[in-house]
Amino acid sequence: MAKPKRGRSLWRLPSRGRGTCPICSSTRIKLLYPRTKSNGSVVQVCKRCSKADQMKVEAISS
Repeated sequence: MAKPKRGRSLWRLPSRGRGTCPICSSTRIKLLYPRTKSNGSVVQVCKRCSKADQMKVEAISS
């Protein structure tokens, strides 16, 4: 059975939830997974990088 509202929430995000992943530098990829840095800031990453080591998340500047 088809789900007519699947992905509807993506349309409300800027650029439909897509951008460049700060960890792997993949372009035009969905950034839907939040990762928290030690200073409390949150960065959005791609699905592959959502399971990355915390050291890679900490290495992100800004």
